[in-house]
Amino acid sequence: MSSLEHTKPRPIIPALGNLWAALEPLSPVIVRVTTGLLLVPHGAQKLFGAFGGYGLEGTAGWLESIGFAPGFLFALLIGLLEFVGGLMLTVGLLTRPVAAAVIAFMAVAVTIHLPNGYAWNNAGFEMPVFWGLMALSVLIRGGGKYSIDHKIGIEF
Repeated sequence: MSSLEHTKPRPIIPALGNLWAALEPLSPVIVRVTTGLLLVPHGAQKLFGAFGGYGLEGTAGWLESIGFAPGFLFALLIGLLEFVGGLMLTVGLLTRPVAAAVIAFMAVAVTIHLPNGYAWNNAGFEMPVFWGLMALSVLIRGGGKYSIDHKIGIEF
């Protein structure tokens, strides 16, 4: 083995290497919980009109205006996925099926936002891509050790 070949990179600051190693098991939990918690307010916007949202009626009208009919059904399903599904991701319950549903929803959201370009502040596709990739990470990893799925012994 040459001097450039190592099985693991040597940390420049050894104490940080120990810190990263100790925190590494929490990384998937941070991604899962953050993904779930940040979906919840979007669902609350659609379901309840919270956080400046339009509620079911307003969301349904907008969805119908872009070709998703019946708008009320789509608004309800999307709102429930974001609100209830977000809570389920947060606690790690039925983690993979919920993550798969979020990926499918975000794939559709990308197509809706694509004409607006990349940047999220112009209603672009950046955020649906990002959240779809976060959900993909959760799908691949599953609920993990710190989840209800793990606690009840069910993994999809």
